[in-house]
Amino acid sequence: MSILSTNKKLSVTDNRNLKHNKSKFLTALNTGASIAIIGALSMTAPTLANAKTIQPSSADYSFTVEDKYKGTANRTLKKSGNTWNYKVKARVAGVASASQDSTFTINGNNVSPTQASTTYKLLGLGRTHKLSFNPSSKKVTSTYKGKTTTMDMAQQAFDDLSLEVQIRQDLLNGDFSGNYYMAKKNKVEKTPFKKFGNTKITVPAGTFDTVRVDRIHDDNSRSTSFWLAPSLDYLPVKVSQVNDGKKMDLELTKAN
Repeated sequence: MSILSTNKKLSVTDNRNLKHNKSKFLTALNTGASIAIIGALSMTAPTLANAKTIQPSSADYSFTVEDKYKGTANRTLKKSGNTWNYKVKARVAGVASASQDSTFTINGNNVSPTQASTTYKLLGLGRTHKLSFNPSSKKVTSTYKGKTTTMDMAQQAFDDLSLEVQIRQDLLNGDFSGNYYMAKKNKVEKTPFKKFGNTKITVPAGTFDTVRVDRIHDDNSRSTSFWLAPSLDYLPVKVSQVNDGKKMDLELTKAN
């Protein structure tokens, strides 16, 4: 895929390549959209009496997939009463789009998701994945391609966006553990991360002191790194991912 303009159409070869690389491209696009980080405490963990809480925000990003396809993403975090809502949208103009939505509460330092959805489209075709969390029964229900799967949630599990919020909460409160769980389409999966120290980086939105956090993959062909800014409640200012040789880089362009 090349960088697209409003007056340039995809060639036949481009279309074949797009369809052939669909799953890898959508994986990168969704990472650009959600910047799916980490975070969880056990479901029985005590809350912190004086825990710090991240603030509502809006942020814009630019990202590049395979050094060829350029896109933009927006992430908006809002609060109404005790309910939080996180929305993310990403797109490569005329080619692909992804949107995510997560609803959750924050009690002390603990993030508790209730509903989440992810929708992606490539060349007009797409899928939606929905998650519904029931902490009282320790179950999470996943719906994808018309199939519904109910999974046990022995430890608190998260969707991509509530996962990101939990890790930011953990960093704000000095409670980062690295051992977390994510709800997938048909299973709850342990998702380890590791903190790799502090560094100063420059992105289009400016220069920031950051904490680097990497996802630990069991596949050497994959790598994912996040640079999180303490001055922005650990908002991700840069993400770099490699998946089977396909690279995605995302950078913050504006934060409100």
